[in-house]
Formats: sequence, structure tokens, C-alpha cells
Amino acid sequence: MHNIAILDDFQNTALRFGDWNSLREHADITVFTDHIRDENELVERLQPYDVLCVMRERTWFTHSVLSRLPNLKLLASTGPWNAAIDIEAADEFGITVTGTASSPTAAAELAWALILAATRHIPSEVASFRKGGWQVSVGGDLHGKTIGLLGLGYTGGATARVAQAFGMRTIAWSQNMTHESAAKCGALYVSKEELLASSDILSIHVRLSDRTRDLIGEKELRMMQRHALLVNTARGPIVNERALIDALTEKRIAGAALDVFGQEPLPADHPFRSLDNVIATSHIGYVTDASYRIYYGESVENIRAWIAGKPIRVLTSEKREISYIGGVA
Repeated sequence: MHNIAILDDFQNTALRFGDWNSLREHADITVFTDHIRDENELVERLQPYDVLCVMRERTWFTHSVLSRLPNLKLLASTGPWNAAIDIEAADEFGITVTGTASSPTAAAELAWALILAATRHIPSEVASFRKGGWQVSVGGDLHGKTIGLLGLGYTGGATARVAQAFGMRTIAWSQNMTHESAAKCGALYVSKEELLASSDILSIHVRLSDRTRDLIGEKELRMMQRHALLVNTARGPIVNERALIDALTEKRIAGAALDVFGQEPLPADHPFRSLDNVIATSHIGYVTDASYRIYYGESVENIRAWIAGKPIRVLTSEKREISYIGGVA
């Protein structure tokens, strides 16, 4: 029998998605709904398990953590990559790492939910309404405005298509973008400087890497217009947190709409929770019914295939995205 732990199931919903019953003949399954940040506590909890099902980048599996889990043989991660797993260390310790597909639209849909909420002041209007009040703000418009997209992958591309439906001018930049690749998404390729200076809304859609960490810092924020909105549904550290807090406090930009942070869960006393020009959600861009069906459904398939000795959707140190070793997605 295998011991399987499902980690960080905040909503206690993992067992609703995927055919977990198909594993019960071969494994005991434990679900943890809380999050442990302390390494020693984490290692103590996970010692008995040889299989872990982990949700994206909620818990970090560093070389140090993995070296202290001798029973661990399989990390079944959700999503096509997981920056929180040291895959080279997993290879070193003989731990198989698998991934899954991901929804191409969920994060883009949340980006638009945040954009609309911020532009039309939905949180303050709802708060007023619940207290018995009436109109308390004058909302903005999207039609005719300029949206700047930092990245045009599948999430940025989906965001671009919606922007055009709203009648927005769509400009884009990233380190690898070309005029041709931008045009395929209906966007105009511009320089980084023009992107920052011209955007009424700047929405971030690049992956976190050494090249993109702190890609938006104090210098870049000072290039933005005072009425601009910064939207981040990608990864928190792409934007320098201290620089963003200062820009928001000093009203050098109008506001930020955030779903991702450098530390998650975000501490209760963090400034983002109290700044009046921030609206934020708790990294729910991928937390949808369709996404969870993909994540946990394919995770069960990955665990079942690994138990059968024929692992599929294996993530390797050579290729951090799914390489489909031993099977197909």
C-alpha cells in the first residue's frame, strides 16, 4: 500500500475532482487543508508519505526539504510546471515529478474580473450597497483606452482578445516578442518604455524566472501614468513589492489589482490588505471548476500510471514542462 497526501487543499475540495476511488485499492489517502511554511514542521508531517499531490506553488520543495524525505518517491504536481519544486534535486534523490495540463483561459478571465472591478469601483459600490447606501463613485470606461500586455502567451493572448472585444487599443512587449508574434494576437508590439508610458492599464502575463524577477521596479513604475492601473495575475515577484507599495502609497499610479504575491498566503498585516487603491484576491486565477477537474483528474491518472510502473507526464530537469515520458496527455 502507498501513502498519498494531498497538500494545501484550502477549500477541502480535491476529492470531488478526479477518480480518487480508483486508487484506494493501492493507497491510503490523506487530505491536508492547511498550509505549513516552517520547513521542520513540513518535513515532520510529510515523513510517512511516498506520494504527494501538490497544488501549483503553494508548498516549496527545496533541495533541503527533499533531502529530508527519504520515503518520498512521487511528487504529483498540478499544472505543466511548478517553480516551487527543485526538479534537479528530485532527480538527485530519485523522486519522480509529474505535471498536468492547465486551463488556457482561467487566469485571463480573472484578470478581466479584476480590471472591471477596479475600473467600475465594484468593491466600494458593493460595500455601500450592503450598508444601505447608493452610488458612491464615478466609474471609468474601457472602450478607447489602451491596455498594455506584458507578455502574450496563452493567458496574455486570451486577455488581448477580450480587450479588442471591449474596443481597447492593445499594445504589448516582452523580452522575446516580435512585431509578428504580437500581431497574431491583434496587438501592436512596442518598446518596454512605450508600454509603460502609454498604458492606461498594464496587465502582466509573463512567467517568473531569473529574467523576469523585479521586471517592474521603481524605475518602471515611475514611467507609468498617474491614472494607470497595474494588474498582476502572473506571479508576485515579477513586480518589486516595495516599489509597488511606495508607488501606491504616494499615488504615483492610480491603483493595483492583484492576485499574486511574493509570500503566499499573504500575512494578515501586509500593506496590500489596507491600501485603499488596491483590490486583491488570494491567488485564485486558476481556482475554477474546470481547472481543478484537469489538475486533480490528471494527477490521479499520473499516480495510477506511476503505481503501475509506467509514469506519464513526467517533468524532467532537462525540460521543466511536461515531456510526456511513458505516455501521452
